[in-house]
Amino acid sequence: MSFTGLDPLLPEPGAPAGERVHARVPEDGREVTAVLYRAKLPAGTVERLFSPARTWEITPLLDAGDAAGLRALLPAVRIRLLTERPGPDSACVLAWPSLDAPVVRPLLRHGFLPRTALGVRTGPAPPVPHRPPGLVVRPASAGDLEELLALEVAELRYASLVGTATVLDNAAALLEPGLRRMLVEGRVWLAEAEGLAVGMVSTRCLIPEAGGALANRLPGGRWGHISTASVAEHARGTGVGRALLDVAHRELLRSGVRGTFLFYNPCNPLSPVFWHRQGYRPLWTIWDVTPAGEMRA
Repeated sequence: MSFTGLDPLLPEPGAPAGERVHARVPEDGREVTAVLYRAKLPAGTVERLFSPARTWEITPLLDAGDAAGLRALLPAVRIRLLTERPGPDSACVLAWPSLDAPVVRPLLRHGFLPRTALGVRTGPAPPVPHRPPGLVVRPASAGDLEELLALEVAELRYASLVGTATVLDNAAALLEPGLRRMLVEGRVWLAEAEGLAVGMVSTRCLIPEAGGALANRLPGGRWGHISTASVAEHARGTGVGRALLDVAHRELLRSGVRGTFLFYNPCNPLSPVFWHRQGYRPLWTIWDVTPAGEMRA
């Protein structure tokens, strides 16, 4: 398994733990392998807002560009998953380097869709051409919690239109503990126009840990993370998001990070254009297929 030469920011891949599924490549007769890892999220957790209850994560142990190997593996994985009888609240997930174009066709052919991208930025962000008149960007505090939660729920509601996010009745209650932690451990910024909250962004600094969710996703070192960015619907397209990110990026760079990263939905009609203009590019794409999408043979 090697991604050498594909992208200089890709860390050395590792083989995760899990069940191994094997297949034979018809073109050359070699055996290829994927690792299958199961995860189940309990009810009442904030992760249920962004992920199905059950997921099966596939990690093909293939070199970059091995479309033939992937074409052989995916039907074998499908047969294995059918024995699990996946329900409606489930998905099969596969993360792969975004620049590896040859694998796109096999993934689409088998029903996978590009749901999430891990975007990275290692250079300076483009300068902000102007700040909307009367807009104030300031550090948020616990007294702003109600406005911050409303903006986070609004972002979740929009994300649910184009991705796998789900707006549960208790979404605000599930988001509140994490937002309170961000106010203490990270930096949260609030944008106001004429005294009204029109946008927010939350950030933090971290070092990817072995065995953590970002293991084998980012190179070593200290990274800035854009956790949530939300602009009120009526204020979109006016420069609020650019003003917020200008402040957030400058503060993260002052802390000595080697770069910043975030997750966005490539199918979202707004976020890819916005983040690419902020200097981000996709490093990993997370593909998935749900029972409704029916992973095809």
